[in-house]
Amino acid sequence: MTTSTRAGVTQIARTGYTWLDIPDEPDFARMRREAGARLRAAMVEQGVDALVLLGNGNVMYATGISWPLADAGLSHVERPVAVVLADDEHPHLFLPFREGAAMESGLPDDHLHGAVYLEFDEGVADFAQILAGLIRAGATVATDELTGAMRRAGSALFPSAPVDAGPVVGAAKLVKTIDQIACVRRACQITEEAVAEIQQALAPGARQIDLSAQFVRRAFELGATTNMFDSIWQAMPTSKAEGTWTTTGDLALPLLTTERELAQGDVLWTDVSIAYHGFCSDHGRTWIVGQDPTPAQQKQFQRWAEIVDAVLAVTKAGATCGDLGRAATVAAGGQKPWLPHFYLGHGIGTSAAEMPMIGTDLGQEWDDNFVFPAGMLLVFEPTVWEDGTGGYRGEEIVVVTEDGWMPLTEYPYDPYEVPRGN
Repeated sequence: MTTSTRAGVTQIARTGYTWLDIPDEPDFARMRREAGARLRAAMVEQGVDALVLLGNGNVMYATGISWPLADAGLSHVERPVAVVLADDEHPHLFLPFREGAAMESGLPDDHLHGAVYLEFDEGVADFAQILAGLIRAGATVATDELTGAMRRAGSALFPSAPVDAGPVVGAAKLVKTIDQIACVRRACQITEEAVAEIQQALAPGARQIDLSAQFVRRAFELGATTNMFDSIWQAMPTSKAEGTWTTTGDLALPLLTTERELAQGDVLWTDVSIAYHGFCSDHGRTWIVGQDPTPAQQKQFQRWAEIVDAVLAVTKAGATCGDLGRAATVAAGGQKPWLPHFYLGHGIGTSAAEMPMIGTDLGQEWDDNFVFPAGMLLVFEPTVWEDGTGGYRGEEIVVVTEDGWMPLTEYPYDPYEVPRGN
């Protein structure tokens, strides 16, 4: 084990990785095949015969498609729906249109269907007839969402009450295949290249919405397939008292991006996410507009880097969420270094934030019982805050390996000076 530095926090370089052969570009056919096998295995293990999936991230995972609306698709009537059968290697996919997403799915024609409209009683009635032809009588069905019309249909849609699809899909998604990791890494590369151009042009007078427009345009030029959420370029208050009021009495994050013009010395907490063929990046840094950090601000960054290093030092297969939370708290001097309404870290995949969530109100027992497998992805996002400085927040993505971790993010921490390892 050796100590090294890159353009980032001090990192421990470990030997013996099992994931060093991540391809530059994923094999999409293999990715769909392996994801489907994992999903069906989880169904068999949990006694589920059929999945009815409405959540965009879950549909993308089950079918291998990209969907340009991502999280925003929840507010649209037209969205993809998947039906997965435990004894069928191909999922059934229902799409508002056939171009693009349908073509990349590689599904047989008899598994590609037109749109279903599950927000309406008539649409649910039509869907019930389709399901009756796909799912055998008496089968155990699980679903991730129920629209109002689906609830009103009751036994006309599902003769037996459906169970929660979350445990099935979550078990399948927890460990990523090599091609899924390749997708996340490529999403991170696209994000970092697009963000670098914005940071280089950052100056007083720039508007938050213009930063968002520039980022989204450049990300799609570089190959992004989805913009996951409204980009955050939040100017942090110099004290909690001067910030937006919250019910927790803590910092408000995130706030909506506006036409606000940035000012000299603004401390920006940034947070952006795009997807590459269904798999997400999650990028966060702290910038200062038009000037270098003060000594107090530089000291905060160094504390943040020490917290990340402490967390990484205990990150490996077999560790728990509780292990990471305790390491972070000790490194922060006994206080939890994350926002109460957020988390120390989380998983990532077809959603920018997915299980496990580390340090939430699920409680300490849950954290201590969640054991990391090799091949899981984690995003660490501690925060360091003191009134008068604007604080520091950043995000790092790693792959958990048998004996440690491997980074997927490489973006520098300018304008802060990187602490050097011993």
